[in-house]
Amino acid sequence: MTASSQAPEARLSEAKGFRWKLIAPLVVWLAIYLWPVPAGLNVNQWHYFAVFAAVITGLILESMPVGAVGLIGLTVAGTSGYIDPDPNKSLRWMLAGFAESTVWLIVGAFVFSIGYRKSRLGRRIALVLVRRLGTNTLGLGYAVAMSDFLLAPATPSNTARSGGIVYPIISNIPRIYGSEPGPTAGKIGTYVMWTAFAATAITSSLFFTALAPNAAALAIAKKTVGVEVSWAQWFMGFAPLGLLLMILVPLLSYLICRPEVKRSPEISDWAANELGEMGPMSRNEWIMLALIVLAMFLWIVGSSPDIHIPLLGSNFVNATTVVFIVISLMLVTGVIEFADIVSEKSAWEVFFYFTSLLTLASGLNEIGFIKWLANEFAKPLAGLSPSTAMILLVALFFWIHYFFSSITSHAAAVLPVVLAVGSGIPDLPVTTLAMLCMYSLGLMGVISPYATGPAPMYYGSGYIGKGQFWGFGLIFGLLYFAGLLLVVLPWLTMVR
Repeated sequence: MTASSQAPEARLSEAKGFRWKLIAPLVVWLAIYLWPVPAGLNVNQWHYFAVFAAVITGLILESMPVGAVGLIGLTVAGTSGYIDPDPNKSLRWMLAGFAESTVWLIVGAFVFSIGYRKSRLGRRIALVLVRRLGTNTLGLGYAVAMSDFLLAPATPSNTARSGGIVYPIISNIPRIYGSEPGPTAGKIGTYVMWTAFAATAITSSLFFTALAPNAAALAIAKKTVGVEVSWAQWFMGFAPLGLLLMILVPLLSYLICRPEVKRSPEISDWAANELGEMGPMSRNEWIMLALIVLAMFLWIVGSSPDIHIPLLGSNFVNATTVVFIVISLMLVTGVIEFADIVSEKSAWEVFFYFTSLLTLASGLNEIGFIKWLANEFAKPLAGLSPSTAMILLVALFFWIHYFFSSITSHAAAVLPVVLAVGSGIPDLPVTTLAMLCMYSLGLMGVISPYATGPAPMYYGSGYIGKGQFWGFGLIFGLLYFAGLLLVVLPWLTMVR
């Protein structure tokens, strides 16, 4: 068969694959839509869930670009009046996600990447890492994970930490090895990116101050069941698992991602030569370095209402405000140009995708679907043993996060329900239940491309395939969840 006759067949096969992927979300939507409405829900709630399930199916199958899938789902939900029958109120709900600070923090992290790239500071830092650790791919993975570990205790936003600091630097590393988004991603890029993402989920649970929702969850636990722990107690309770995972995750990522580049002794010498050719740091590199130090300083001290920050007019600076400050200074100093921001396609793709998912997921909570689901799951637990009931409640709290794109909203919606159910079961150790749920908050961020702030950045990087992301997320989610039950639960029982 000639190449010319093969081409139409290939195109026909591709078209069939596209049609199948496009039809599948509609089939999921229709099946749920026509299914009898479960007791305890109304028609609007059930039909809204049908739309949400169809969107998730479209994202998993990549029926269309992810931003388009989310936007279409948001439009269907809004125009159908599932959240509010008033068209104006429904529109305000649809647009609410575009004002979310986390969304703009993610976009800002992409802009930081532009600054690293244009100033060449990112390339310089990447070359330094490669020169020292680049002969061994596994060693490079440990360096990436350790970078997040060192920043975590003082950076309460994992989006700022992993997205604003770690990601822009490590995104330069794969290119040094000839690994670009797409066909060559597997050479080393997939491994580096997934290791960074998996590591930030661990550090977010290991340190109380490494994830903003940790404080909100502890406040809920204190109000609901009287649980109160210090920073040191939080760390000590999770340390056996957290430190173990920090050791294991780069190795497990290495085994699962299977980077093609295993060792490259000559790359260290090459990196040293490249650094020599770059010469001393340029003006823009120094400016970019100063701006990142400023961002880190404001992220650290700006999160404390007790520390006064001169010139800013208040004691508190939101993490997203810091991003706008630094981007403005990058524009003023000429490190980047506004045209660079406008042309950053990946940033705006993630913007539409994550905004849509954030709004749709929050809608599940607003209409009461999540509370119904949690209560339905909890009903059969009354007759079970305390230990079995606790494990099932933790499982509910962890895996229900597939319905959320915000860890904060997850904690606010589900944690009170889980703790209330647990406190009603005789002899169930509620303090242990609360700690296991709170430790879940960082870990559960690994399970999906929208589960936590940095996820859309790594998802949109092009280095981790869309199907790969869901698969890796499930594998590591199971690993992290198993660690909670097999390591943290016995440890908390012993030290209680």
